[in-house]
Amino acid sequence: MILNMLLIGFLFVCLVLFSIKLYIALRKLISKKKNKELNVGFFHPYCNAGGGGERVLWSAVRAIQKQYKDAHCVIYSGDPVPAIDIIKNVEVRFNIKLLRNVDIIYLKSRFLVEAKYYPIFTLLMQSLGSVVLGLEALLKYVPDIYIDTMGYAWTFPIFKFLGSCPVGAYVHFPTISTDMLKNVQNRMTAVNNRKYISNNKILSLCKLIYYQIFASWYGLVGRQANLIMVNSSWTRNHILELWKKPQFTFTVYPPCDVPEFNRIPLEIHDGKTRIVSIAQFRPEKNHELQIRAFYKFLESLDNHTNPPILVLIGSCRHEEDYQRIEVLRILCCELKISEKVEFKVNLSFQEVIQEMKNSTIALHTMKDEHFGIGIVECMSAGLVMIAHNSGGPKMDIVVDYNGKKTGFLADDIDSFADAMEDVWKMGKKDLHKIRTNARASVSRFSADKFEDVFLSAFRLLTI
Repeated sequence: MILNMLLIGFLFVCLVLFSIKLYIALRKLISKKKNKELNVGFFHPYCNAGGGGERVLWSAVRAIQKQYKDAHCVIYSGDPVPAIDIIKNVEVRFNIKLLRNVDIIYLKSRFLVEAKYYPIFTLLMQSLGSVVLGLEALLKYVPDIYIDTMGYAWTFPIFKFLGSCPVGAYVHFPTISTDMLKNVQNRMTAVNNRKYISNNKILSLCKLIYYQIFASWYGLVGRQANLIMVNSSWTRNHILELWKKPQFTFTVYPPCDVPEFNRIPLEIHDGKTRIVSIAQFRPEKNHELQIRAFYKFLESLDNHTNPPILVLIGSCRHEEDYQRIEVLRILCCELKISEKVEFKVNLSFQEVIQEMKNSTIALHTMKDEHFGIGIVECMSAGLVMIAHNSGGPKMDIVVDYNGKKTGFLADDIDSFADAMEDVWKMGKKDLHKIRTNARASVSRFSADKFEDVFLSAFRLLTI
């Protein structure tokens, strides 16, 4: 009886999938007869968020528009914002001007991928939610080429097998990484491993098994991609270990507006007392570490006549991000440094430029940051960078160039505070050497370099 029910259920699912595939194939055939453009679909449910991932998305769109005159780009988005406003924000926030119009395909089921709805089994439930979201996207528009630029690997089989689309992926950060597995295995408290779990042997074992199973599934869906682009050496290492497709995996550094930031005179930073941080207000960016390290740094200065100011610049995606800012404000009050910490949210590109001109040091405290566009931009702008000693900053960005220092790396409150103190007390001549070398080193991350490498990889999807 049970076997019969299972068989009927299996046949029903097969029938539904076959019907969907047939429907999509017919739509694609009719559309192709009417329109002979190359239709490229970008899956980016938070395309209006204003972070580094969004800069990659819109830079990729512009690159395709430049290279392929008959290409039409569509964006699958869940942002309830008019298309005209989204495009306007692209220009204001990123200084990116598109060459032609794009279509925004609005998705109503984006809430299914939001973590707040899943207090347990968050990664699994978000991934299953992305399957529904991906199916909605495919049913609304069938592209010739599908590219996920936000990390929803579970949508790959949907577009590949149901939509018959070649699938490309630009991976900023793996959904699960070997580092996350190690944190659980070693019972270390982290963003992905809460204290009550790390302190419990049984819960840690259960979570490790769950993570191992999820990692194997993640590898299975990830391998369905025909083209894999990763944003850094750190991401590449993890994706190769999980997806195991080295011949189709390419490192494509994110686009940074290096020429624009290079226009800032290095001497403008001399004598400035502001320390700037540029990062979205998300938990993994660890703004709390910045504030606590800044507090300790202030203590080392005693009664300085011209004390520094910490300016936290970032974008907010939703109400949860705004709530995080309020928590950070409360922390500043508790430490009695509210008058020395400023919060600046959703600034325009030109406003960010002005903040950089008024500053001398830049902070970035996220552990295992996959790349760090903001880090590159700050170094290009002439700020002395202090970044976390891990991930992309350690492996790709804040590295010696021509045998000389380009910035500083730290990993906790004390080392960040010490680095700020070292820079604060450094002479103008030594600071100028670091700034000059840092600016020269980041020329390899320009928007032009991104376009060249991205388009070279993208051609694999057009064959």
